[in-house]
Amino acid sequence: MNNIQKRPLSELGYNFIETTLPKGKDEYYLRNEQWSRKDQYRKLTAYEVEALVRNDNTSDDWNIIFVSDEFNPQLVQHCHFFGMVRIGKLEPYYLEFHNLRMPVGLYNSTICACDFGDNVVVHNVNYLSHYILGNEVIVANVNEMATTDYAKFGNGIVKEGENENGRIWMELCNENGGRSVMPFDGMLPGDAYLWTRYRDDDTLQQQFKNFTEKQFDKRRGYYGMVGDRTVIKNCKMIKDVTIGTDAYLKGANKLKNLTINSSADASSQIGEGCEMVNGVVGYGCRVFYGVKAVRFVMASHSQLKYGARLINSYLGNNATISCCEVLNSLIFPAHEQHHNNSFLCAALIMGQSNMAAGATIGSNHNSRGADGEIIAGRGFWPGLCVSLKHNSKFATFTLISKGNYMSELNIPIPFSLVVNDEHDNRLKVIPGYWFLHNMYAIARNSWKYVDRDKRTDKVQLIEYDYLAPDSVEEMFQALAIMEIATGKAWYALSENTPKKELTEKDLRKKGKELLLHHQEEVSRLHILTTGFENSSREVQLLKVHRAYPVFREMIVLYGIKNILAANKPSFLALQAVAKTAKRGDWLNIGGQLMKADTVTLLKSKIKKNKISSWPQLHAAYEEIGSDYAADKLQHAIAALLDIKEVSLKDLTPALLAEWMNETTRTMEWITIQIKRSREKDYKNPFRQLAYESEKEMNAVVGSLENNSFINQTITDLESYKEKVHQIIGEWEL
Repeated sequence: MNNIQKRPLSELGYNFIETTLPKGKDEYYLRNEQWSRKDQYRKLTAYEVEALVRNDNTSDDWNIIFVSDEFNPQLVQHCHFFGMVRIGKLEPYYLEFHNLRMPVGLYNSTICACDFGDNVVVHNVNYLSHYILGNEVIVANVNEMATTDYAKFGNGIVKEGENENGRIWMELCNENGGRSVMPFDGMLPGDAYLWTRYRDDDTLQQQFKNFTEKQFDKRRGYYGMVGDRTVIKNCKMIKDVTIGTDAYLKGANKLKNLTINSSADASSQIGEGCEMVNGVVGYGCRVFYGVKAVRFVMASHSQLKYGARLINSYLGNNATISCCEVLNSLIFPAHEQHHNNSFLCAALIMGQSNMAAGATIGSNHNSRGADGEIIAGRGFWPGLCVSLKHNSKFATFTLISKGNYMSELNIPIPFSLVVNDEHDNRLKVIPGYWFLHNMYAIARNSWKYVDRDKRTDKVQLIEYDYLAPDSVEEMFQALAIMEIATGKAWYALSENTPKKELTEKDLRKKGKELLLHHQEEVSRLHILTTGFENSSREVQLLKVHRAYPVFREMIVLYGIKNILAANKPSFLALQAVAKTAKRGDWLNIGGQLMKADTVTLLKSKIKKNKISSWPQLHAAYEEIGSDYAADKLQHAIAALLDIKEVSLKDLTPALLAEWMNETTRTMEWITIQIKRSREKDYKNPFRQLAYESEKEMNAVVGSLENNSFINQTITDLESYKEKVHQIIGEWEL
């Protein structure tokens, strides 16, 4: 039975706070703290009351309707006021926004205990309760817009007198709730990542909860806020929602328990048919056309469109999800998912990723409960109709070919193409596929993500370069895997049967020798590996003889590019830096790369309360980001010396000059590969079928010669050569 309570009409608009008030406080004390203009209002004059009544307005008590000195009672018509209402300046103007022109004032609305800034437009609001509206706000044709005394505005806290079971949790990365976090306004991707990991560390987990509890006031009685110049029209229900400045809400069905961040330079918009409950919308976000979002956080400048469903998930900055369904996922910045038949569930996607149509990532559970997970490094790209099984893990920049992958996968080689060969019943992996066959895409993506990073507050320094500490460390691991697999394949030949039991060191030594000096022989080997798939079928590595030298060249390029970028004054200055250079594990913390040792220290500071709040942790991110270039340089130098097998004391100016010149040839090869991979599209005769002539094709898709990205890479190559020549000269190498 519905519990409909009957109370005296005289109480409507009063007794907002249902718990005991602090001593000496009234029900408006928090409202007055929120609204700094509370002393700029006066009581109505007798003339103003008469004018308001004549305009068909009512109030239970005209003595608690307060107005500014420039209040015009003629601009308030057919309204019903309950409780204390404060109205700012009303002048005979109309406000216009996107061809919507409406007169300033309050019209045809029921208003309970609200504050209004100057020159607001409130038209046809059936029920407006306990809200504070800023200057020049437009609210038109809204059924219900109200705030409760226990409003949490999407934050995972509990108010005074509430039970713990009323707390909102986001069940990220795993459907069983084992990695749940409390959403909060200002949550960064790094926050979500650190909180979902290290579940065996109770002290760390409790600290994260304490951070969130401490950041928000548990007192009841806060009003919903609508910032200056925000426009709200044709919405059905807005409840317990606080909204920043310059937002635009149009035609939403239901918005409940939300914080919608918005500002003049990062305006957020929510459009037709959207339903959003229990979440946080970041600055500059776009949400349009039938979106459903429940228990979520959208980081700044992310987008949900065309019926997308985002449930129990964190969507990183500059990410776009359209049409599809995303459940229980933590997604780092720069993710793209545009198709209505893709599905992402119980996944950690580390950004710069793209989900193709028909991809079902994590839909196949293989345990007795819904408790599997997918972990994908940045640059993850599952192709058309890819179906993956929990639990699976992928290195950076993994491309997965169309297919139904029936077993769990662990792909440790970066930049790979993974193929499910059903004909041969074999999993095939092409290491370095992006470098060998689609250099245009991977190079352009690095440039594109930087160009599209619209964040106005870049607390976390996000790495977009495909050559970075995380991918380089994986390339070193991949080199070892290829060496062992090649050595095994060679010894598997009958004419090469070993006379003793071989160790891993023996296999690596032989494999390395073959890959460095006998690549033609390697190309004829049937190279297999293990541990990539949880099945008994073979896993074959293809084109190893080509991928191996490319990986080595890319590591050298990574080292030299970072040395050049450091702008050290001399070779001696570089040697001084190199004294402490070393390689080690790096972690992707919400798109920001950090040394594993740095993360360990960060966790220690959190547990010891040296970092005792989210703002302090965010300041630590910025400090770590300021050291990133130096840390990356040290890693790059160590990687360069390791791949060249040269100790620091043996590094001479002549040797460094030789390596620098070597990278100019690598850069030339990359530039050629970028153009060649794009050129295939123009020379493909089937692609030309849609056009009557080459001239028409160029008119539609643009000519290869005028491709701005290719032309930019050619310019960058010349700049790189000049920089190398300059450094060799200045350092007297």
